[in-house]
Amino acid sequence: MKAAHIVAPRRLEIVDTPLPDIRQAPGEPVLLRLHQGVLCASDFPRWCGGAFNVQFPRPVGDSLHECIGTVVESRSPRFQPGDWVLAIPADQRGLSEYFITDASMVVPLPEHTIREHLILGQPLGTILWAAHKLPNILDLDVAVVGQGPIGLMWNYLLSNMGARKIIGLDRVPDRLETARRMRATHTIHVDEVDPRAAILELTDGRGADLVVEAVGHQPETIHLAIGLCRREGTVLMFGVPDQEFYPLPAWEILRKNIRFIGSVHPNVQRDLPLALDMIRQGRIDVSPLITHRFPFEKAQEAFTLAVERHDRPIKVLLEFGS
Repeated sequence: MKAAHIVAPRRLEIVDTPLPDIRQAPGEPVLLRLHQGVLCASDFPRWCGGAFNVQFPRPVGDSLHECIGTVVESRSPRFQPGDWVLAIPADQRGLSEYFITDASMVVPLPEHTIREHLILGQPLGTILWAAHKLPNILDLDVAVVGQGPIGLMWNYLLSNMGARKIIGLDRVPDRLETARRMRATHTIHVDEVDPRAAILELTDGRGADLVVEAVGHQPETIHLAIGLCRREGTVLMFGVPDQEFYPLPAWEILRKNIRFIGSVHPNVQRDLPLALDMIRQGRIDVSPLITHRFPFEKAQEAFTLAVERHDRPIKVLLEFGS
């Protein structure tokens, strides 16, 4: 089978590798043929290096984890060959024609006219997992730091949850334009205005009741989120860090009595089916998010575009055959 192999920072090769053997896998393994996947910012450190002491070459198939495909073979009674599923590969090693994962990381796909939209049930599921931890959002002013695909989906969900103001912050103008389509009531270009002053003006001097940090990969946006939060408000750290330890403004957290929440990963069997239902029923419109498509053989170009952000990508999709 074909698979991608990241052999050096920002360089991958398409290689031939043996088909995985389901008989060697523990638990209730499922062998899947991948049809489509979308790149996530949490894949980028494994492509670029420089985070968590990433070493090269990477394992074959690393890194892709937002995937849909069909079941080829199953040792789980829940799945049969031919079933269309949303699946999370173990260790993000889904960048190959076939991969094995446990049935606990697989959910069936509902009928949908645009199947690629359902891939976004995986990141939306991680958002729903985090939303379970939040206070009642009804009538609150919320700031979302980062208007990439995660921040944009947060806008839409927070609107459904009844937020009064949804304030999207970013430094990329076209993402701020998309934020309005994804139900942000206000947007702030952080390089053109002082974001703290802008948030205070929009919230009558209080600060945001909830701040969602949806950027990750550096501590500065966490510091910004804490600065935007009002006294006794809530900060959600959702963006994935690049390092094990970050310096934080501990005195400001204490002085403001901020509730600080961290969240990563979904409850697969609870959150992903709900996310798929929300997409299928139109309760969250994900159509603006997938902006670029590449065949699997051009994974090098896909990663390069996604990381370097030329041509204004939001989500980059890889096609693994018809």
